[in-house]
Amino acid sequence: MTDLNHIALSGNRRQFFQKTSRIALSGAAVAMLGGHDVLAANSSGDPGKDVAILNVALALEHEAISAYTLGAQSGLLQKPVLDIALLFQSHHKQHRDALIGTIQKLGGNAVTEKKLNEYAEALQANLIKSQVDILTLAQRLEKGAANAYLSVIPSFKDSELANISGRLAADETMHWTILSNALGTSLPQHALSFGA
Repeated sequence: MTDLNHIALSGNRRQFFQKTSRIALSGAAVAMLGGHDVLAANSSGDPGKDVAILNVALALEHEAISAYTLGAQSGLLQKPVLDIALLFQSHHKQHRDALIGTIQKLGGNAVTEKKLNEYAEALQANLIKSQVDILTLAQRLEKGAANAYLSVIPSFKDSELANISGRLAADETMHWTILSNALGTSLPQHALSFGA
C-alpha cells in the first residue's frame, strides 16, 4: 500500500493536504475527472501516480458519504437540516462516481469503501450527541476536502484543468459555508482562508 493510500484509509485530511501540496495530479487525470476526455488525450502524466492520488481523494469521498449516512441515521438531524445533509451526501456520491470513472479510465483499481462501523469508529461517532455535533464534524470534513482539492490547482498550466479542480473545491466550500451558517460560526475574518 502506498503512503498516500495509507493516509486515505486512515481518513486524515490534514495529512492528505500536506502530501498533495507536494504532489499534483497530471493534467490528463484532472481532465478525465472533469469529463474532458479530448483534453485528457492531449495531456501527459504518470497514470500510476495519478491513480494513487485519486484513490486518496476517493477514500475521502467515501468517508464524507459515510459521515452523512451516520448523521442521517442518528435521528439527531431535524428537518430541513436532514434534507441538506442528504443533498450534500448526493454531491459526494457524484464526486465518488467521477473519481471511480477516472481511476478506471487510467487503468487503475478504485479503493473500496470501508464498512460503516469502521468510519463510525474513525470519526468517533460514539461521541456525537446532538445535531450540532454532527454539523461540526461535517464542517471539519468539508473544509479539509476543499483544501485538498485546492492544493492541486497551482500545478496546472492549462486553465481548464485548474477550473475543474476549482469546481470540486467550490462544492466543498459551499458545503462548509452552509454548515458554518447553520452552526452560527463566524465567517473567517481574513480573506484567503481556504487552501493555505
